[in-house]
Amino acid sequence: MSPVPSHNRPHRPLYAIALRLIAVICLSIMFVTVRLADARGVHVIESLFYRQALALPVVFAWIASTTGIGSIRTRRIGVHATRMAIGLTGMALNFLSYILLPPAEAASIGFTMPIFGTILSALILREATGIHRWSAVLIGFLGVLIMVRPDAGHFPAIGVAVAIVAAFVTASVSLVLRELGRTENAGVIVFWFTLLSVPPLAVGMLFYGQSHDPVTWGLLLLIGVVGGIAQICLTAALRWAPVSVVLPMDYSTIIWTTLLGWAIWGDWPMSTTWIGAALIIASGLYIAWREHVRARRPASAQ
Repeated sequence: MSPVPSHNRPHRPLYAIALRLIAVICLSIMFVTVRLADARGVHVIESLFYRQALALPVVFAWIASTTGIGSIRTRRIGVHATRMAIGLTGMALNFLSYILLPPAEAASIGFTMPIFGTILSALILREATGIHRWSAVLIGFLGVLIMVRPDAGHFPAIGVAVAIVAAFVTASVSLVLRELGRTENAGVIVFWFTLLSVPPLAVGMLFYGQSHDPVTWGLLLLIGVVGGIAQICLTAALRWAPVSVVLPMDYSTIIWTTLLGWAIWGDWPMSTTWIGAALIIASGLYIAWREHVRARRPASAQ
């Protein structure tokens, strides 16, 4: 099933923004719950498995009630498998970043994804990237340096490294999604990513799966359900408005993760975190704006 051309899509920006906001809140809950589950002895492989396995019926039901089961047919299973491998790696690293770092700091470093996306687009896709976007890239990395202050040792170096690599891998997924998006509906991409990731994770469960108490099972259930809802809302939002309209909602993650981290662990970000996060967010929003300008005026300077 081919994607609906952008000029034929319905336009309901407020509805799309609301869906994106729900998705971001669900993702924040999911990441914080992964941290809680880790504290109760849950291995990251278990969190990943239940995240995908429990989300699968949610995603399948959504596709069945919207585009229909027949829409999941694909002739590009190899590209979907590549997307799964990279996406699952990124998800694992993102889970680990929230385990190793306070939620607000993990979320803030995750905002560097558009920065890495710009670098990869320039190096791999050979897209024109002028002084505007390169300046935004430098400002974003300056924000990371201000936030983590590597000389001060506020945060474990391994946690910072994992979070940065997670952002890089997540940005790499966007390159594969661009290719898939030429022929595949967004819902189909979500379905095959979820389905194809279950078998390798099931193999991992043979080594890391274990029994848990009812509270821990409840946390694992929550990870899967809110993760599935987030995927659906992220995808559905793009049916009603372009990325440039809904993207700013992603940066509200810093609000939800900060509030959850404060309520659960008493973590409150340092002033350097707020300053660094502001620079990273400004960088990401500027890059998104330049992408919007580039889409509208491809011949102009980038």
